[in-house]
Amino acid sequence: MHPAERLRAAKSHKLDGKTVVLGITGSIAAVETVKLAHELIRHGADVHAVLSRSAVAIVHPNALRFATGHDVVTELDGSMTYLRMCGKDGEADILLVAPCTSNTIGKIANGIDDTTVTTYAVNALGSGIPVLLAPAAHETMMENPLVQANIRRLRDLGVEFIEPRREEDKAKMADVDAIVARVIRRLGPRDLEGKRVLVIAGATVEPIDDIRVVTNRSTGGTGIELARAAYELGGDVELWIGRHEAAVPPWLSTTTFETTADLAKMAARGSADVCVVPAAIADFAPKKRKGKIPSREGTLDLRLAPTEKILPLLRKVTKGPLVGFKAEHGVTAQELRRRAIRLLKEASLDFVVANDMSKVRTGTTAVTVFDRKGRSKSFEGRKELVAERVWSAVLHGVPG
Repeated sequence: MHPAERLRAAKSHKLDGKTVVLGITGSIAAVETVKLAHELIRHGADVHAVLSRSAVAIVHPNALRFATGHDVVTELDGSMTYLRMCGKDGEADILLVAPCTSNTIGKIANGIDDTTVTTYAVNALGSGIPVLLAPAAHETMMENPLVQANIRRLRDLGVEFIEPRREEDKAKMADVDAIVARVIRRLGPRDLEGKRVLVIAGATVEPIDDIRVVTNRSTGGTGIELARAAYELGGDVELWIGRHEAAVPPWLSTTTFETTADLAKMAARGSADVCVVPAAIADFAPKKRKGKIPSREGTLDLRLAPTEKILPLLRKVTKGPLVGFKAEHGVTAQELRRRAIRLLKEASLDFVVANDMSKVRTGTTAVTVFDRKGRSKSFEGRKELVAERVWSAVLHGVPG
């Protein structure tokens, strides 16, 4: 078995049965393509690499042959692989050019075909195979008005771009995870395409004084995975996040909040087609005291007042499904159901995702989704898999 096969679908099956042609051009970012190929394969993709002559000077073809398990195209010959892959009825599901230099952008935009990669691109555009470009260049190159005009021209033709990272006067190729997410988004079911999706995650932080706060143990992990899954399903995703421990993908559009009062103001001005609220929002908050309360004063008594309820505010600004979460601890399944249904009715929700926090472990969770008819479905496992199951219930209904 080739080493690449040992990686096949190790992370997910989101790209099972999908063939990705990976075009590599002459940027130093080409050194990242072995990792990129491996990550695509870990989600089930079959990857075939095509290197331009300039790319061969940076990364050796043997590295990509090792990474993909396939012969690597470095020049055109009588095998006509570019037609087999990207011609009419070609095997490729997508042509991903990463990294893509400004030179290659210009050539593709103007129909110039003088490298292996541009030959694949010309044929992909002619046959209707999706083309996804991940630019990498000096910032001045990317800001050149001619380059920008070429990008607009390609966008008008349906070519998609993955925004580069702007660092150190360079437009660096996007992170590998960002590129893989875009490939999954482009080749996936796109159930949320054209929908504004709001995910509210993390925990509120209520100040006691200017130093100390009251919060809870939420890591934000489930909410982040729900936002990631919504992005991969084609949604226009906005993640609002409070205190959290899990890492947020830098390619997600993110706005932060601290207190429940802050979140209430944001919710009143919000707008969404779908809203999912796994955030741990404080039910009570202390009255803040200025400065720092001296520890020498001895016992500190806190008087907590109820906070404003956020779900009713979100109901007013959410056109479609509103999904609330109900976290309990150490209750029976019957009691968890009773409390979830009560929240669903009180807040006029479409779904409630309920869980017993005593069953939550690092990286994993167990939830039950309830709908308005009282139907339910339970899921348990890694948070990213549970997020996918929750979205399936929201978009396609709870069985039963």
